Order: sequence, then structure tokens, then C-alpha cells
Amino acid sequence: MLHVVKYYKILFIFSGILIAGSLAALIFWGLNFGIDFRGGSLMEIQFNAPQDTQALTTALSAAGYGTALVQPSQDNKVFIKIPSANSEEDHVAIQNLIKMDFGDFDELRFDSVGPVVGEELRQKAYWQTGLVILGILLYIAYAFRKVGVKRVDRKVTPWRMSLAAVVALIHDLIITLGAFAVLGRIWHVEIDALFVTALLTILGFSVHDTIVVFDRVRENMQVEHGLPFSEILNYSVNQTLTRSINTSITVLFVLLALALFGGSTIFYFVVALILGITVGTYSSIYVASSLLLVWSRE
Repeated sequence: MLHVVKYYKILFIFSGILIAGSLAALIFWGLNFGIDFRGGSLMEIQFNAPQDTQALTTALSAAGYGTALVQPSQDNKVFIKIPSANSEEDHVAIQNLIKMDFGDFDELRFDSVGPVVGEELRQKAYWQTGLVILGILLYIAYAFRKVGVKRVDRKVTPWRMSLAAVVALIHDLIITLGAFAVLGRIWHVEIDALFVTALLTILGFSVHDTIVVFDRVRENMQVEHGLPFSEILNYSVNQTLTRSINTSITVLFVLLALALFGGSTIFYFVVALILGITVGTYSSIYVASSLLLVWSRE
């Protein structure tokens, strides 16, 4: 049997290091917001022959678009992200510039977001995430409303279960955000609307695992009256351990296939899901359970 709660102090230290590193990355580097949140234009174009993306970057910079990011893709495709361009005049000027210096091309996609709209989307993303966390907090407290049990060594309440689950969720969010702050700093990975979708998916997946563990804790408390709460908690985690790991591995296999063959458009969306689900599985098994053990003390 895996003794989960026996080593909770070591687990807290490990999680603390991850959270501290993530917060440091967020504070000092921040997230690299894409055009969805800061405004700008995104062009996806396809040339007839391979092009020098560095030369294209230099040409855009010389034309006054110094913040342009040019990313090559498969089949001679190129993604051009220009935060300083969000009008039709800029669009036409960039098209003419590229045709003049690099020849004809097919424009496969053009998206433009104004700075006001981008800021509004960013605020909505914050509100969405906050409301989801609040909803999960209230739902778990309601779902476990009959748990309030006074034991010899512990006082277990639905609100303590709910708070433990929500802190585990915040733990997952901070680590995922910190990882993308590092990716943004090193490889210029941008945060877009798909990333917000990934965060909300991570929240749902993580709380699902935590509820399964806590539901088994509730069942065992009704049966094993004579055992200390720490043993009941450890026994419950071990009962659900195989299920949690198998479910996560199955999902990760699908996400790995998407990362390898899904294309560049959704690659970092999938990376966020892989990271978040991996951390979420760990937090559901270790962090949430250990927090419930500590917080259930009188």
C-alpha cells in the first residue's frame, strides 16, 4: 500500500518549490499574451517555395513592424503575428510588401483584433476562471454537505473538503501558468483564447479526480469508525489510485497523438492540457488529500 499522507510534509515542500518557481516566473517574466488579448494581426500565408523567415522578419522590421513574429510551418506556410497592425490599411501594406520582396503567395488566414477588444477578452478570461473556481467551491461544499463528522482525532466538514479541492486546483493553475511564462520567455510562446480553454478543461479534469477520492473518503468514514482519519484517508487514496492513474494515462495518450499529428495551430493548447492534467493527477492524489488531513485538525 502506498503511504500517501505519511510523507505529506515532503509533498508540501515539493509543491511549494514548484509554486514558488512558477510565481517567480509570472512576476519577473509574465505571460506572453497573443493578439487575442493585446490586439494585432495574424496572417497565415503559403508560398510556392521555401522562404527565409529571418529575411521576412528583417523586411517587416524595416517597414516599421519591428515587433513582428514570423514562424515557419509545414508545406511552405508561414505565420506572421504583428501586434502593431490591426487595420485593413496595414493588412494591404503588408501584403504588398511581401509580394514585392518574396513573390506571390496564398493568404490562408487573416485575423485582426483591436487593443480594446483584446483587453476586454483578457478581463473576461479572468472572470471566467474565477467564476469556475467559485462554482466548484460551492458545488463540492453542497455535494458533501452531509459529511460533517466529529471523530476522535479530526473534524471533517464539507467546507474543509471544498477548500482542499480548490487549493489543489489553484496549485494546478499556478504551475501551468508558470510553465507557460517560462515557455514565453525562452521560445516566445504566446497565450491565446485556446489557452484559456485549456485552463478551464484542466480545472474540470482535476476536480473530477479529487471528488472521486473524497467520495471514497466519505464512504469509508461511514464504515471504518474505529480507524484514525489518517488511515482512512490513506486507504481511500489507494483504493482510487489505479483508477486515477489509468484515466489520466488514457487521456495523455490521446493528447500525445494530438501533439504529434495535430499541427502547429493547436500544439501549445495540447501542451497546456498535458502539463495541467499531469499536475492535476498529482495534486488530486497527494495535495488535496494532504491538505484535508492537515485542515481537519481541531
